[in-house]
Amino acid sequence: MGDIRRRGAVALALTGLVAPLTLALGTAPAQAATSCTTQTGPYQKQVEKFLGLTVDGKQSSTDCKAIQAFQNKHGIKPNVGYAGPVTWGVMDLMLKQKAVGNNPNKDGKCPTNKGRIACVNLTLQLSWIQDGSRLVYGPVPVRTGRDGYETRTGLKKIYWRDIDHVSNIYNVPMPYSQFFDGGQAFHSVNLSMWNPPGSHGCVNMTKTTAKKYWSLLKKGDDVFVYGRKPGT
Repeated sequence: MGDIRRRGAVALALTGLVAPLTLALGTAPAQAATSCTTQTGPYQKQVEKFLGLTVDGKQSSTDCKAIQAFQNKHGIKPNVGYAGPVTWGVMDLMLKQKAVGNNPNKDGKCPTNKGRIACVNLTLQLSWIQDGSRLVYGPVPVRTGRDGYETRTGLKKIYWRDIDHVSNIYNVPMPYSQFFDGGQAFHSVNLSMWNPPGSHGCVNMTKTTAKKYWSLLKKGDDVFVYGRKPGT
């Protein structure tokens, strides 16, 4: 999403999970009728356990409706209630994010000698803000660049902020944009943070998180992006 009157691919932005990380596992609103599959998926037992269903490894009508609701909630296609690799991949990522708890920089990969810095872990699709070694906000789940539009890694700085930015590449709004690398920025989107396959390079966030990042960061603040998004 958006170029900032400069070159550079743009992407969508991040979402928010405030510490402690809370995952939205509730049922999604009913969507257009899509038939439910009777097929048992390769990740049936794992998906059943994640959703709190009877773990028997066999597809049932109850299983399918619950899996389909999860798929609808997070924009997973096809949304036929099949316990396949994409659906389980989203659930597995959620579990890994939750396991991080309130210590997202346990591995020490985000610099602690820069003062205030926004960190983005592509592998876990998490972001947070720290000041030295002190956690200021997060961790929150984010949605980064898909295959071919990867969010670029390395140490960067916020160089331009535009609260009401509109992409002139995709002609879509990018509220609370904070650009840190070419057309790549933090900004809010009206999507699940676990909606595959990902953004066009930006770090997507929920509106709540994007507003918080807007209030906590300023032009010149550091951003550190590391790791590798699953599937890229």
